[in-house]
Amino acid sequence: MTLEKVQAPEFTLQNEEGKLISLEDYKGKNVILYFYPKDLTPGCTTQACDFRDKYEDFSELNAVILGVSLDDAAKHTKFIEKHGLPFSLLVDENHEVAEKYGVWTLKKNFGKEYMGIERTTFLINEEGIVEKEWRKVRVKNHIEDVLNYLKNRTK
Repeated sequence: MTLEKVQAPEFTLQNEEGKLISLEDYKGKNVILYFYPKDLTPGCTTQACDFRDKYEDFSELNAVILGVSLDDAAKHTKFIEKHGLPFSLLVDENHEVAEKYGVWTLKKNFGKEYMGIERTTFLINEEGIVEKEWRKVRVKNHIEDVLNYLKNRTK
């Protein structure tokens, strides 16, 4: 399933503070919407900290960063505080938004199969169109890839 070049599926989710956040709140901005499996795990921590470290670069390109996982608001708050994350993490406990974006998938780990979030990043442009997607993301160099794409397309 690819969403590139189509209107991004609308959503409203609670953030770490219990505030409702909607995609439409960010019309006129580029939205880096990234789905990740779980707060406070090694790969997800590296990814979040990489986004944190490049946060200003993304801001200069009129981009906001939103992370989405199944974790609850309390766990998101702990994750944000522990690592000084300057962006919101959204709660998708029922995986409704993950399903809309096609990232709720069958996963395999140590011979066990289970449903979970496939690490994926979407660039939703100022008009609300999914301009680019990165699926089955490997954390190493991923944030640089997203940032470079955004820099080069805005020139």
